[in-house]
Amino acid sequence: MAAQNIYDDPDFLAGYATLNRQVHGLDGAAEWPELKKLLPDLAGKRVADLGCGFGWFSRWAEQQGAASVLGVDVSTKMLERAEAETDSATVSYRCIDLDVLELDADAYDVVFSSLTLHYLLDLDRLMATMAQAVTPGGSLVFSVEHPIFSAPTSQQFETSDDGNRIWPLDNYLVEGKRVTNWFVDGVVKQHRTVATYVNAVIDAGFILDRIVEFGSPASAVGENPEQRDDWHRPWFLLLGATRASD
Repeated sequence: MAAQNIYDDPDFLAGYATLNRQVHGLDGAAEWPELKKLLPDLAGKRVADLGCGFGWFSRWAEQQGAASVLGVDVSTKMLERAEAETDSATVSYRCIDLDVLELDADAYDVVFSSLTLHYLLDLDRLMATMAQAVTPGGSLVFSVEHPIFSAPTSQQFETSDDGNRIWPLDNYLVEGKRVTNWFVDGVVKQHRTVATYVNAVIDAGFILDRIVEFGSPASAVGENPEQRDDWHRPWFLLLGATRASD
């Protein structure tokens, strides 16, 4: 069974394209400064960008001197824009569902994925695919929707009886499908615990380097109560790892 391809839905894509991270690229992604710290020097590296979307990271990697960049995404519409905005023989794109993706062994020095793995049905399969594709000593860097964000049945803040804003965490240990409204009804994501992500990385043969639980920094939160909500739960889980040497 293939993962849902919501990004080719024209109504969804129209809303998604208005996000800061799609209007301004990596500079519009609040977590990018922290995610970038997990990456090695890309000069001369062979890079795979899984869930590349409009190709923002793929083009950035080429600008950092990557020897080659493969961007992979299931969305034909996103890849059409990525290809239109990419003018480099170093970067190529491939349209395929990551749940069935195959990669050549030892073909990449860095595998990167931003906010994609929480859509996949079979995380362990892709981890194994990435592990055999990364050369020993190479890097895996990815971000996902934080499990504290993805777990609740209703992913909305509530107000307690005493007037405090709370994030109603429930079903954290119940992994599996979550259906939400995000630009359109019926967006399907896969909730997993932090431990599941970490253990999938370790079991695939990577050495865990660093984990970041990213949320809105205090410096970015003003007096607006809705902005202060962002202190109560992290947005994203960022992870960097190294493939163990054979």
